[in-house]
Amino acid sequence: MLFKLSFKNMKKSFKDYAIYFLTLVLGVAIFYMFNSLDSQEAMLTVSNSAREMIKLMVSMLGMVSVFVAVILGLLIVYANNFLINRRKKEFGIYMTLGMGKRQISKIILLETVLVGILSLVIGIVIGVFASQFMSILVSKLFEADMSEFTFVFSKNACVKTCLYFAIMYLAVAIFNTITISRYRLINLLTAQKKNEEVKIKNPCLCMVILVLASVVLGYAYWKVTAGIQTMNTADKILPVILMGSVSTLLIFWSLSGFILNLIKAMKKIYLKGTNLFVLRQIHNKVNTMVVSMSVICLMLFMTISILSSSLALRNTMEKDLEEMTPVDINLYKTAYLPEKSINRYGKEMVYTEEAREDSKVSIQETFKNYGIDTKVLKDIVEIPIYTKKDLTWETFFGEDVDKVKAQFSMLRYETEEEIVKISDYNKIAALYGIEQYQLKNEEYIVLCDFKSMEELRNQVLEKGNHTISIAGKEYHAKYPKCQSGFIAMSTSHINTGIILVPDSCELVEEDKEMTFLAANYNAVTEEEREEIQAMFSNSEQMQNLVNRGIVLDGTSKITIIESSVGLATIVTFIAIYLGIIFLIASSAILALKQLTESSDNRQRYLILRKIGCDEAMINKSLFRQIGIFFAMPLVLAIIHSIFGIQFVLSMMAGLASSEDLLPSIVITVVVIGVIYGAYFLATYLGSKNIIKEED
Repeated sequence: MLFKLSFKNMKKSFKDYAIYFLTLVLGVAIFYMFNSLDSQEAMLTVSNSAREMIKLMVSMLGMVSVFVAVILGLLIVYANNFLINRRKKEFGIYMTLGMGKRQISKIILLETVLVGILSLVIGIVIGVFASQFMSILVSKLFEADMSEFTFVFSKNACVKTCLYFAIMYLAVAIFNTITISRYRLINLLTAQKKNEEVKIKNPCLCMVILVLASVVLGYAYWKVTAGIQTMNTADKILPVILMGSVSTLLIFWSLSGFILNLIKAMKKIYLKGTNLFVLRQIHNKVNTMVVSMSVICLMLFMTISILSSSLALRNTMEKDLEEMTPVDINLYKTAYLPEKSINRYGKEMVYTEEAREDSKVSIQETFKNYGIDTKVLKDIVEIPIYTKKDLTWETFFGEDVDKVKAQFSMLRYETEEEIVKISDYNKIAALYGIEQYQLKNEEYIVLCDFKSMEELRNQVLEKGNHTISIAGKEYHAKYPKCQSGFIAMSTSHINTGIILVPDSCELVEEDKEMTFLAANYNAVTEEEREEIQAMFSNSEQMQNLVNRGIVLDGTSKITIIESSVGLATIVTFIAIYLGIIFLIASSAILALKQLTESSDNRQRYLILRKIGCDEAMINKSLFRQIGIFFAMPLVLAIIHSIFGIQFVLSMMAGLASSEDLLPSIVITVVVIGVIYGAYFLATYLGSKNIIKEED
């Protein structure tokens, strides 16, 4: 009997609460999709480094899934609470007919189990098919061979999904049992006749709170944009986050009491059509959902910021890779090694006599001495890079160094400037296909493309007549700002500064910091390129250098691209995963709240019909109040995001560009428009059906 009753109730719930089931199914499908990526990984033909990146991504997604499971669990409990409140009268009738609270709890438990099984089955089926497209996307991003690709069902992802959601539904069942045990019969029977108690707030107090919250929020916006220089540690960032969160809460609290009083003073608007009814409804909803609206706003803010910033990061990295990897390989070797030195990690390094002798010769000569065939390389350019102990970042900034240190205290101002002769740089520039420069005997040029450091250097150069001293001779800047250029390949523009000097500059052999080599592989096919890459990575000859203590470092185009693509893909996948979950959660909470309100307010709509409002007017008022209800947290979230995205881009200076932000914003708008809009439309249609029902 209880099972039959539970089954009928579940069928009824599908009609009345399609959004609830839709949310469950989407949650299951997305959870399965992002946890099944390892199912195809074994069948994708990729390089070892790409395979390691995929494994790292799967591992990180697994950790993120724990957080996602908590979010979905809270969402399910929250949504289920609305469903229970919706059925108070039904439970009261059961108790009137002699059914005990334990039996009602069993009914709800059975319904939860049935709903859970159905949502799991449908969600996993959708997830299985969608995960195939996800695997194809991963293979495209990592440039994998798809010849071995097959349709795969991930047993591990399925078990993990079932386990996580079983725990969620168990928590829901316990919550429902506790909730039912606290109900009293009289409260259940009269639930639909009671409204939530809404306290009318003092409009003057609301106005003061709104102004104060806006001022604090404006200060937080200023801190993450114009005051970004001081936001370099967690203890300085957290207070700003706290200010933004509290200000959001206070804004919704004050708006709930301020807007209604403001519109009431505008009689022509307030008394027009059904505006009075719509505004009262919005006032009541926001007034009783201050915390929920604030949380929803912050989740939407995170969705917009995470998606836009991560996609911009990926777009910038893809663009930079083409520019920043013009040749196949870079090698560099420290010149004139001492007996001992302390590396950047504070570890003492001891060098052999053989390594110290080798550090005096070129890289090509090292290859010749140890039997490494340089015929596998072509277009070889090798240059020296110099440093002077008396030319550091601190001496470059000169009288401005104290001001710079106040803004960026974490920089290592004792770092020696890299110095390159103009003819040597032009050889590299010619090989890379980038701009070459010319210098007179008393001039120098600063090459720098790392944005934040470029801005600092330009502050000094723009004053004009900035000079540096090398080997007792003064040189003045040819340009009043940094010029574009680089020597070492990288994933993005991270050159913090290279000083180009005339060939006549008196730099001695002992000033040489390192020798640098750039070249292309002497190969035609991709297989030949990979063979040469392997030779420089782990061949016996290269291992022989390591065993002899010879320090030779470097990087290759293949390695940079694979690591960059892997990093960008990991960030993008995690961002999409979290962004969609936050978006679904916030949309579902708004939708379920509105559906519950529509159910509770059927009598009010009945009164509207009785006083002469036709269905078109009623539907229009319903559409407007749902639209305002959905728009309020979204509008504030968009305002937050304008400044939040700028902060993220500033923190990722050199990695993400504002120029690549527009395409990512367009994609984010489309994603939010589809999901948020779908929930809005489903909420409107569901609410319209509910208010037409008869008791």
